[in-house]
Amino acid sequence: MSILSEKRTVEKMIRLYCSLNHKQKKLCPECLTLLEYARSRLDLCPFGNQKPMCRRCSIHCYEKQQREKIKQVMRFSGPRILFYEPFTFLKHLLK
Repeated sequence: MSILSEKRTVEKMIRLYCSLNHKQKKLCPECLTLLEYARSRLDLCPFGNQKPMCRRCSIHCYEKQQREKIKQVMRFSGPRILFYEPFTFLKHLLK
């Protein structure tokens, strides 16, 4: 999966999390900050397009606070993305 594809997936998951938890159509400042952070980390990934899923990566590039927040987002959005973005779910599952 390419870095661009990873960015799209993480954005969809953060947007889903924010819309269902913070009840806003646009990203709240906290979720926008997390999205920008995730994008910057993906841009700096030393594995490039050969990058493994973050939880299986040997390098943990997120700072502790952001890592906990993105885990929270992924745990929440992961099961729900199937219903809101089934194609995204299938692509992620096949990876």
